[in-house]
Amino acid sequence: MNVLSRFYYQYRRVIKAVQLYLIIAGPGLIVMIADNDAGGITTYAATGAAYGYALIWFLVLLGPVAYFVQEMTVRLGAVTKHGHAEAIFEAFGPFWGWFSLIDLSLVNWLTLITEFIGMTAALTIFNIPPAITVLIVIGIMMFMILQGRYWTWEKLAMFFCLLNLVYIPAAFMVHPSVGSILQNGIIPNFPGGINGTLIFFLMANIGTTIAPWMIFFQQSAVVDKGMGKKDIPWGKMDTVFGAVFTVVVAIFIVIVTATVLHGMNIESAGQAAQVIMGTYPYVGTLLAIGLFDAGLLGAICISLASSWAFGEVFGWAHSLNNKIREAPWFYAYYFFALITAGLVVLIPGAPLVLITLFVQVIAVTLLPAALVFLILLLNNAEIMGEYKNTLLQNIVSTAIVIAIIVLSTAYAISVLFPGVFA
Repeated sequence: MNVLSRFYYQYRRVIKAVQLYLIIAGPGLIVMIADNDAGGITTYAATGAAYGYALIWFLVLLGPVAYFVQEMTVRLGAVTKHGHAEAIFEAFGPFWGWFSLIDLSLVNWLTLITEFIGMTAALTIFNIPPAITVLIVIGIMMFMILQGRYWTWEKLAMFFCLLNLVYIPAAFMVHPSVGSILQNGIIPNFPGGINGTLIFFLMANIGTTIAPWMIFFQQSAVVDKGMGKKDIPWGKMDTVFGAVFTVVVAIFIVIVTATVLHGMNIESAGQAAQVIMGTYPYVGTLLAIGLFDAGLLGAICISLASSWAFGEVFGWAHSLNNKIREAPWFYAYYFFALITAGLVVLIPGAPLVLITLFVQVIAVTLLPAALVFLILLLNNAEIMGEYKNTLLQNIVSTAIVIAIIVLSTAYAISVLFPGVFA
C-alpha cells in the first residue's frame, strides 16, 4: 500500500506539472514554430535541393542558438512586464528606441510580404487566384484577432502550429536513405568549399531561424499573457520544446527536397511542391498545405509583433484582451501592415522569389543590433536583479553575435569581390 501511495503521489505530481505547463505554454511554441514561416520553408527547400543532406548539421546547431536568444526574452518580459520596444526606450533613450522600432518595422513589413508570397504560391497550386488568397488570409486573421481575448487567439494559433508538422510524414513518404542522411548530413562539412553561394545559404538559414521580430513578439506575448517571475521556468521549457520542433520540421523539409530534387534549381517552396507533385502527388499536396500554413502562422505573429511594439512606444492600448474601441490604433496599424503587404504580392511582375530569399539575408544582417540591445538589457542588474545573464549565457550570446557579424561581412565581401572565395 505504501508503494502504491508513493506511485500515486508521483503520478499526481506529473499530472499537475503537465497541466501547469499547458496553461503556461504558448509564446515559446508559437514563436519557434512560426519561425518556420513561408520564407523559411522556401529557404529549407532551396537548401535541400542545392546541397542535399549536407547542411543538416548546420540546422541542428541553430536549435540551441535560437533557444539561447529567445530564452532571454522570457526572463526580460516576465521581470519587467514590458515589451521589448518599451524596454529599449526606457533603458537607452529615444534615439536608440526609434532606431530599433524603425529597424523592426521595416524588416517585419518585408517579411510579411514573403508570407503572402508563400501563401499565394501554395494556393495557386490548387488554382486559387492570388487576390482570393489575400482576402482569405485577411479574413482568417480578422477572425482570430477580433475575438477580444489573448487566450482565444493563442489556442487558434496553436492549431496552426500543429499543421506545421505535415512535413514530417511527407519526408517518410519519399523513402529517404537513413544511411545517407547520417553519413552526409551529421558531420560538419562545406560542400563545394566556402563561396558566396554557400555563405548566402548559411545566412538565409540563420535569418529564418533567428529573426528580430521573434525577440519582440515573444517578449510582448509573455507580457500580454500575464506571465510573472514564477512562470519563467515553464516559459523556458516552452521555448525548449519550440526550438526542438522548429529544427525537426526544418530538417524534414530539407530531407524531402534533398531526396527528390537534389541538383535541381529550386527557387521557392511553391515550385518544389509543384515539381514533387509529378512524382509524389500526396507529398506535393502536403508541402503546399504546409507552405500556406507556414505563411499564415508567420503573418499572424509578425503583424502582431509590430502592433505590440508601436502600442508600447506610443502608449496606445495594445493588448489582444482589448476590443477595437478600446485599442483602435493598435488594430489599425495591424491591419494597415497586413493589407499593404498583401497588395505588394498582387503587383504584376514583382520579383517575388528574389524578395523571399533576400529578406532572410536582410533579417540576419540587421539581427546583431537587436541582439546587442537584448544582451545589454539582460546584463542590467538594476532591471533584472537575480534574473540577469550568467557568465555562460553572456559567452554564448556574444559568440552568436560575433558569428553573425562574421558571416554578414563575408557575404558582403563575396558580393563586392566575387573571386575572394573562388
